[in-house]
Amino acid sequence: MTDTPTDTPTDAPEADTTEAETPETDTAVSAESAPADAVDADVADGADADNADAADTDTDTDTADAESGEAVVEAEPEAPRTVSPYDRPGRWFVLHTQSGYENKVRSNIIARTSSMNMEERIYEVVIPMEDVVEFKNGKKVVVQKKVFPGYLLCRMRLDDDSWFVVRNTPGVTGFVGAGNKPSPLPRRDVENFLAVKEEGEDTTRKGRARLEFDMGETVRVKEGPFADFQGEIVEINEDQLKVKVLVNIFGRKTPVELEFAQVGKV
Repeated sequence: MTDTPTDTPTDAPEADTTEAETPETDTAVSAESAPADAVDADVADGADADNADAADTDTDTDTADAESGEAVVEAEPEAPRTVSPYDRPGRWFVLHTQSGYENKVRSNIIARTSSMNMEERIYEVVIPMEDVVEFKNGKKVVVQKKVFPGYLLCRMRLDDDSWFVVRNTPGVTGFVGAGNKPSPLPRRDVENFLAVKEEGEDTTRKGRARLEFDMGETVRVKEGPFADFQGEIVEINEDQLKVKVLVNIFGRKTPVELEFAQVGKV
């Protein structure tokens, strides 16, 4: 029996498995090959869009503020506060002196304070002054007068030594206080007597102006048909510079209108 030769399978040629490299997509190529100017334009467009959004946001914020009616106001710097004389070092005491010698006594205290090296205990000596409205020759004038004739205010740190220096100054007759103990002035009196001024106020003003005459005061007529008559002031007309005085005429009190220059103190 003849053996049938077995067909040896012939190896099929290997398929070409090597695939052709797929070229990069047009998109990638386009991106890589895109000119730089185009890229810059895109970036600029994006920045413009962001700026536009920010501007819109600012506009919306401003509009909201305007609608709410709230205005942004910068805080003004606070004006410096006037320092009260009461807050200065030491305490204020009242000294009694001879009337008419206040300026001389003040100078004596200052001189003794310096010569005895007491500047760190005796700080200040003041004669309180005020503006007083007077009428001379029918005209209104403002003059300065002493608030308390015969008295001085002294700011000092009171102890035995400072008391001795002040008390033994020629012209000083004593401290004001209960018994022999000097009494310091309270804040209200210090600020009232020394006329604390606010910023911008007229620095020449020392006190509240007052008239020379008062209601109910007895005055003497200096000139006119009623010269040398005395009477009581019942009305004061500051605008017209006149007063109405009750003068005793033939046993009856009669109101007589006179100018300020026609009357004087008794």
